[in-house]
Formats: sequence, C-alpha cells, structure tokens
Amino acid sequence: MDKNTLTGLVLMGVLIFGFMWINNNKQKQLQQQQQEQAEAAAKTQDENRPVLGVDSLTTAEVAAVPAIVREAGARVAGNDSVTRYDYSTAKVSLSYDGQTVSGTVKAGGRTLPYQTVANGDFSDDVTVADRNEAIRNLREALDDAQRYGSFARYRSGKEQSVALKNSKLSLELTTRGGYISRATLLDYKTYLPENQHSNVIDTADVEICRPGYNEYAFELLSASQRFNTSELYFTPRQVNDSVVEMTLDLGDGAMWGLRYTLPEDSYVVNMEVFQKGMQKIIPSSVATTTLYWKQTMGRNERGRTFEERNSGLYYKYLGDSPDDLSAQGEKQESLNQKLKWVAFKNQFFSMVMIPRTCFTSADVASKDLKENPKFVKDLAAEAVMDYSSEAETPVSIDIFMGPNLYPLLSSLDKEIPGAEDDSLDLTNLIPLGWPIFRWINTLIIIPVFTFLSKFISSYGLIIFLLTVFIKVILFPFTYKSFKSQAKMRLLAPEIKEINEKYPGQENAMVRNQKTMALYSKAGASPMSGCLPMLLQMPVLIAMFWFFPSAIELRGQHFLWATDLSAPDVIFTLPFTIPWYGNHVSLFCLLMTATNIIYTRINMQNQGGSAAMPGMKWMMYLMPVMFLFIFNDYAAGLSYYYFLSLLITIIQTYLFRYFTDEEKMRAQMKANAAKPRKKSGWMARLEEAQRKQQAILREQQKQQQKRK
Repeated sequence: MDKNTLTGLVLMGVLIFGFMWINNNKQKQLQQQQQEQAEAAAKTQDENRPVLGVDSLTTAEVAAVPAIVREAGARVAGNDSVTRYDYSTAKVSLSYDGQTVSGTVKAGGRTLPYQTVANGDFSDDVTVADRNEAIRNLREALDDAQRYGSFARYRSGKEQSVALKNSKLSLELTTRGGYISRATLLDYKTYLPENQHSNVIDTADVEICRPGYNEYAFELLSASQRFNTSELYFTPRQVNDSVVEMTLDLGDGAMWGLRYTLPEDSYVVNMEVFQKGMQKIIPSSVATTTLYWKQTMGRNERGRTFEERNSGLYYKYLGDSPDDLSAQGEKQESLNQKLKWVAFKNQFFSMVMIPRTCFTSADVASKDLKENPKFVKDLAAEAVMDYSSEAETPVSIDIFMGPNLYPLLSSLDKEIPGAEDDSLDLTNLIPLGWPIFRWINTLIIIPVFTFLSKFISSYGLIIFLLTVFIKVILFPFTYKSFKSQAKMRLLAPEIKEINEKYPGQENAMVRNQKTMALYSKAGASPMSGCLPMLLQMPVLIAMFWFFPSAIELRGQHFLWATDLSAPDVIFTLPFTIPWYGNHVSLFCLLMTATNIIYTRINMQNQGGSAAMPGMKWMMYLMPVMFLFIFNDYAAGLSYYYFLSLLITIIQTYLFRYFTDEEKMRAQMKANAAKPRKKSGWMARLEEAQRKQQAILREQQKQQQKRK
C-alpha cells in the first residue's frame, strides 16, 4: 500500500468518526428537548385542571324532605302511639316521626348519617368524591319519591317467592311485580332439548312459564305518572292453601293488590285486582288499564319441527271464532276489537288469559327463534281492559295453564264464569284441520279414542282398535270397491282385445266407446272403485291432523316406540338426507313397504292398467314420497297408516279367496244378455264421444282437401 492510499484511508476514517459523533450529540439534544416539552405540557395540564368542588343540598331541598318522606314512606306505628314513616331505596333509608328526619345514605362503600349528608357536616376522612356521591344518591332518592309518590316506597326491595299448589299445578309468585314467575305441570315431563333423538325423557316437570322468560304487569295511571307493576315490590300474604295476596299499602287508606286463587284439581287460577281508596291516587277519568304480557317460549318436546310449527299466539274475538298470529319470522298486529282471550300456545301446552269481561283491544307480536336451541318463540301482548279506581275488584282474569287436551279444553266452558254467554272455543288451540276434517275428529275419532282410553292403558292397542273400527264403518263401500275391481279384472282380456283391434290415437274415440259399452253390459264401472277411496280420504287426512296433536300419545310407549307423538327413531344417521332428516323411523319404513305391496296388488286388480305403463311408476313413486314426508311425523300416525294398509291387504286376499269368479263371470254374461237401460251419465258420455268423433272426422276431411 503506497503513502497516498494510506493517507486517504486515514482521512476517510476521521470523517466518518466525526460525522457519527456530531449526529449522536444532535439526537441527545433532540430527546432532551422532547422530554422538556412533555414535562411542560403535563405541568400546564395540572395547572389547568379544575379543583373538585363539594356539592350540597339547598335549604329548600332539606326543608322538603319531611313532606316527601311522609307521602312516599310506609306508615309505621312507633312507641307512645307516635306515627313514623319509613322510606327506603337501595342506597337511602329515611324515617320521619313527625318532627325529625333520620336515616342513612350509602356512598363510597360506607354508610353515612342522613343529618351529616343533609347539613354537609362531613368528617375529614370522607373524601370529596364520597361526599358528592352521598349528595347525589340522596337527591335521586328524593326525586324518585316525588315522582312516584305513594308507590315510591315499593320501587326497591328484596325479591321473594310465594308458592301455590294443587294436585295438578305448582305456582311460584314473585314479590317483584306480583306475577306468576313459574308454573309447573305435575303430571307431565319434559324432554331434554339437547338429546332430540335419544328417546330420553328428563325427570323435570313441564314448565308452562319460568323465571326470567315470562312476565306480565299492569299499567296504572295517576294524574301525572304512569306506574308499571313490574317495577314494584309487593307484600305477600298467604290467606290459605288456595289463596295468595300481593298488596301495596299506599297510605291514607289507599291499597292496591293482586289476589290469586287456585282451586283444587284445576288448571285454572283466578287473578283478581282488589283495591281500596285508589280514587285518591288514580283519577276517575282513567277508565282503562293495560296488561303487558311477554314470554320467551321454551322447548318441551324432542322434535323441534312440529313444536315450532304448532306454537304461537292465539286469540278470540268476542262472538267470533278463534284465530292465530301465524308468523314465519317476525310479525306484529293490532287487534282493534273486543277479545275474549289471548293465548300463548305451545305444541301440547298453553297459557291463556281469559278476562271475566273482555279485552277491549290488543297489540300482539310473535318472533321465531330458529337459532336458539332451547326456545322456539318470543311472544308479546299488550291488552287493554276497562278499569275504575272506585271499584273494589275492577279486573278479574282466569289464567289457564295446562295441557291441550280436547276433553279438558271443552269442559272449561262450564268451569270458567261468563263462558256460557260466549263459548270459549279453546279446543281450537288443538290443530285438527279444516272444518270437514275437524268434524270427523271431534265427532268420531276423539270420542272413540277417549272412550277406549277409559278401559285400555296401551295406546298402541287403542290405535289398533280405532283402525278396526274405521275399517268396519267403511267396509260396505270397500266391499263394493272389491267387487268392481274383480269385474274389471275379469274384463281385462276383452279390454285387451278392444285395444288391439282399435290401435292408435285416431281410434281413441272408438276404443273408448267399445270399452264403455263393455262396462255397461257387464254391469261394471271403473268409477265405483274410486268411491271408497274418496270416502276414506277425509278420514286419512283427519288422522294426519289428529295424531301429531294428540297429547294423550305423548310419552306413551308401544313396542320399540318410546313416544307415539314423536318419530320412533331406531337409529340416528351420521349425516342429514335432504327432506328426510338424520334419523330412521321404523313405523314409517313399515308403512312405506306395506304401501308398495298394496299398490302392486291394487294395480293387479285394475283391468287395463297395462295400457298405461307410465302410471305404474307414478303409483310406486307415491309410497317413496310418503317415506320422506312421514319420517319426521308422529309414530302413532305412521303406525295407523301401516295398520290401515295391512288390514286392506288382508281384506283384499280374503275377498279374492271367498269370491267365486266363475259365478261372477256368468252373472256378467247374463247381465250383458239383458236389455240394459243406459244411465244418464253413460248416455251423456256416449253423446259427448259421438260429437267428438264427428269433429275428428271433419278435421280429417279438411286435412285431406288441403293435400
């Protein structure tokens, strides 16, 4: 390395070192400058921060306290016949003995004497923040007392439960709001919602309503304030084993309360508003009160599909038929007519509000809870009722909380006063189909079903006997259908000859004429085989509605089925099949297999079916469709259809076994030889065929001329 190179490297090192030293000093200066600026800003902020002041009650506020406590406080008899008034909230407790106000105020985790807070005479260990909090708590309590008047003393308290119970129903009444928070049915068990297909029944009783998910309250109006009973804490009183009273002593002889009466062996509890001296608080111009009722309806059944479908809000207009707020999703409606009752209905259980007079109007709402595994619907009703502050019992409501059992619901017309003037029609809470199907269910099926259940404990056997009963009633028509099918089967060779002799679309009219002439001579009619089916269809459809709604089948075991009101799940699939589900119902499989067998037998009995090969596939497709439809339906329904088809198959074979077809053939030949008067229907049919044939011939002539 030469001298010049070495000198250059030294100079470069000096320059680099000098640059780094200068830059480091600048960074230190910058950091120091930023720190000084931050300290200055913090100092300025501290200097500008306002000094916390001490709040205090004004002289006028302190002077008004005795009158406020006297109006809002509860009247208590003290020593030496001195009357004391006590008024308490969660943070304030005051007493007035006619001369002095005493009590305590809570703030900052400590309890301070009222006089200390009122006079602002705090000790040194009480911080400014605690002093201001005490003033604020006291002022809020006094403002609340002025706003709510005599009701203010009941704005706070300790929630307690009071029990009412009979052989069927157990009730819990809460002192916060004075309403029924829990209603338990002692004769029915609920299913575990997390085990939908486990066939496991929980040991817990069915709850019509439960704390936190059912609430109702009355709205009371004074000259300047609205009071909602849900905000008030009532004083309970157990009158006897059947009666509980929830009262509000409002002072100066005024009192308002709710009386609950639960008779023995009944699902109906009477809720009665009783009062005294309320004209001092509620003006006579106030002529109505509003019942606010809301419920988040919990699940009680294993299968969600039918529970959700058959749950909702129902109501009945005065003098009219019941109706429902049918909603998929969310729906609201204003009912601006008088209502006999409003009901929150589950699949098998209901809670119904039935006033002794009526609801003058109501706003109702329903919302599906499809995403909630434990609940099915949110229901709400705001029902307006007539009210008078001068009446001793201005409101009386009968509350039904029980099963949707047809005999029970129909008997309530006699049990509940006022129903004789306008039938309750509570049986409409049970979905039994359109009028014709409902008549079949109410006039035939349910009476027979109820009668058999008095003597037989096995509901599987009851369904069997019910099926036999229906088959016996329909047997004359079924027998006529069998005879018609037999004749059609014997005529099948001749019909085949006609089809072969007159083939093609151009000979369709001639072919039909010859076929109908053959039927007429032999005394057979293809329509006669349809009549029994038409007569059976209403019964089959009525059963379609009856079994999923029959609470009698709920929890009833039969063979492998643990609940005839739900699918008889023999095993659960690890996947879900569209429109079928994720489980296999054995009764549904048996019904499908029997239906296929019956279809095959029926097609064999139908003469001329070979002329319509496409119809065969359609006939076999229907049972497969039923497999998908009924897999999630009640096991009792599939079991009934299975029995009905099986009995029909047995009847068919018995008829064929005991029928002398040769004798029937001879009789048909004898009928063909006799002069036979054409029926009006047959004559009209032949006339229509002749006209259609003439039209076809004319069309053919016109086509030949064009060529």
